[in-house]
Amino acid sequence: MSKITQEVETLVTPILEEQDLELVDIEFVKEGRDWFLRVFIDTPEGGIDIEQCAAVSEQLSVRLDETDPIPQNYFLEVSSPGAERPLKKEQDMERAVGQYVHIRTYEPLDGRKEFEGYLLSYGEEGAEIEMKVKTRKVKVLIPKDKIAFARLAIDFSA
Repeated sequence: MSKITQEVETLVTPILEEQDLELVDIEFVKEGRDWFLRVFIDTPEGGIDIEQCAAVSEQLSVRLDETDPIPQNYFLEVSSPGAERPLKKEQDMERAVGQYVHIRTYEPLDGRKEFEGYLLSYGEEGAEIEMKVKTRKVKVLIPKDKIAFARLAIDFSA
């Protein structure tokens, strides 16, 4: 996590706690000539509306103006993480049990680095998913230390 995203997390966390919202992710990226500060928020139950995003954006904008942690010009975007929400924290993974997920690993496991299927469990050993391989369902255990990225996914085969 960059210094800027850490500072923004410190600023936005109290705002979110006041409104019973949670921080999903923060990105500070350059696209073309422009910089974007993107803050993804949600409710613990999942689902957020535009009014909640606007309220957080207004309050965060004031705090950013006061502390001025970002030297360059940027656009602030506060939004929902969408249907394919990233699963960054332990708690995110635990809540995703029973849901369809996409997991990418740092290195190949049994010849593959991308896994998609239903998350059966998540614990000390890692993430166990049930995925389709051709016409059969197989269970795969992905060790925690091998997970590079995880997110919710949409099951188009259902």
